[in-house]
Amino acid sequence: MNNTMLIQVTNQKAIKLIHELEELDLIIVLEENFDQEKTKLSEKYKGILSKAQGQDLNEHIKQMRSEWNSI
Repeated sequence: MNNTMLIQVTNQKAIKLIHELEELDLIIVLEENFDQEKTKLSEKYKGILSKAQGQDLNEHIKQMRSEWNSI
């Protein structure tokens, strides 16, 4: 059986439990303390919309804001 899982530890007590499971040969810890790349949202979504679509979206947002403010 070869199941690999990526987990995020939210409590330090869990780390001890994970190491105990490893000592019992129930799991293997492949890697510890690795940093995930944090991508800016602007970089993540860059190029998704064309320039025309972006302009249309901006106009729509302006219209929605003006309608919201007139309420």
